Amino acid sequence: MNASVAKASTSLRQGAAILAMSAVLTACQSPGASDIATIDTAQASSENISSLSAVISRNPQDPEAYNVRGSAYGRGGKYRDALQDFNRAIQLNPNFYQAYANRALIYRYLGDQQNALADYNRALQINPSYDTAYIGRGDLYRRAGQPQQALNDFQKAIALDTTDGRAYHRRGLIYQSQGQHQQAIEDFSKAISLSPESPEPYNGRGVSYLALNNDDNAFADFNMAIKLNDRLAESWANQALVYEKRGDKARAAKSFARAVQLDPNYRPASDGLARTRGG
Repeated sequence: MNASVAKASTSLRQGAAILAMSAVLTACQSPGASDIATIDTAQASSENISSLSAVISRNPQDPEAYNVRGSAYGRGGKYRDALQDFNRAIQLNPNFYQAYANRALIYRYLGDQQNALADYNRALQINPSYDTAYIGRGDLYRRAGQPQQALNDFQKAIALDTTDGRAYHRRGLIYQSQGQHQQAIEDFSKAISLSPESPEPYNGRGVSYLALNNDDNAFADFNMAIKLNDRLAESWANQALVYEKRGDKARAAKSFARAVQLDPNYRPASDGLARTRGG
């Protein structure tokens, strides 16, 4: 390999590594859809909500009924309606810790981090063994740039033998941000074993594989993420990184273009497309 080729190859690897990490950081700026299961408009369809409303009409003093309908509203992206139902559930049962955690997530989607934190704290005050609240609060800390507090909460959820893969996935993201890629890979793998239908841990593990120059495993993980959900810009941009590292600029550009189509504001994809356009 001559010096100019070696220099170009090194620059590409460095650029790919930087872009890969920026993809992870960018992807973590808003609450994940998996927090309220999968965002699914059908969950808040007129038919579904009508059925749940009928249950409430028959049991107007049942806090669980409001909690269930609030969750359906949340899954459908109707956050204001969800907030009203969780408020009512908590009014009926001030010790309803699940409703506090659910309401905290809605506050997060609405950008009210202070009330979200207060609700997670209240849920854990009522039930110190509620793993879901530790995971939610930990992610709130992680996104606020408080990794140690986040790590502590994920550790607590894991110590409670949680079967929720998000605890491992999000702890893996912290390890990854600290350059501890082998530990991150172990956590992402555990998250995948607990939540095999979730694409996010595959993307996370793939990025750490890429950082360790294990391109084949990274590529397999990014492809699996796309197979599970082909509408995530991050997955297509990550796949494009591998093509780019392999020197296949045409395929890289195609995958970057798909990512841009899905999310025009996703900077790693638009930057990648600008680098690779033209094959």
